[in-house]
Amino acid sequence: MESVLQTELPDVKLFSRGKVRDVYDLDDKLLIVASDRVSAFDYVIPDPIPGKGAVLTRMSLFWFEFLQDVVPNHFITADVSKYPDPLPKYKEQLEGRSMLVHKAERIDIECVVRGYIAGSLWKDYKRQTQEGGPVKLLGFTFPTDLQESQKFNEPIFTPATKEESGHDINISFEDMASMVGVDIAARLRTLSKSIYSKAADYCAGRGIILADTKFEFGFHDNQIILIDEVLSPDSSRFWPADKYATGKSQESFDKQFVRDYLSETGWDKNSEPPHLPQVVIEKTREKYEQVEQLLLKK
Repeated sequence: MESVLQTELPDVKLFSRGKVRDVYDLDDKLLIVASDRVSAFDYVIPDPIPGKGAVLTRMSLFWFEFLQDVVPNHFITADVSKYPDPLPKYKEQLEGRSMLVHKAERIDIECVVRGYIAGSLWKDYKRQTQEGGPVKLLGFTFPTDLQESQKFNEPIFTPATKEESGHDINISFEDMASMVGVDIAARLRTLSKSIYSKAADYCAGRGIILADTKFEFGFHDNQIILIDEVLSPDSSRFWPADKYATGKSQESFDKQFVRDYLSETGWDKNSEPPHLPQVVIEKTREKYEQVEQLLLKK
């Protein structure tokens, strides 16, 4: 499969072009195409990761079906021959990396569930512990002796704003409730934790730790549904269980090779990012394919 950095469907209305996905407007439906673009530090990298969009699509399709008993979703079909005209003529660009979905009224909140302390939460926690006193973050009070990558007694819900700039901001549940209403906020928290729990149990059975993940929801026919992508290496932190140990950062199935390389180059993260060497592209592609194989293999 050739890399697709950006789709071009000249007679189809473009709805949005995000860091990874090209979305087209089909009146009451949307066409979502997962490109091979990769982003890091809020920038799209100039080099694609071959096959990445297809991996993301296959994983989302699997999870949408797996989670149907927990929450309905926006998926209609991924069969290009069943797409409305003129889409089938663009089969070469769309095959294996696209899906037709119901258009929903998006709820502008990233619903994040964390089973372990890592990433931005660990950085904020570490900073507060150095300052002394109780550690209060995002509406939670944490013990002062947590180690990096430590498992929480139970998963926590830490929503974030959905920013067009791409840099989402962590907020408390109370902040979220003031934005979308208490009832909707409570419903999204319950749904998110239920999805995480079922997915984490499945991952554990495949030798993978689902450290954290994020979901997006919307309204369709007055019902809350799961939208966008779900439980992919772009939206989730997957760790190999046999290599897990607290007190350090973990090996992960995602674009960490890209982040590590960019950090080593001295790039200021405020200008156009540099190109990736082939070895980084290949290692990143292997990580995406590896987690797909572990999770989706029969």
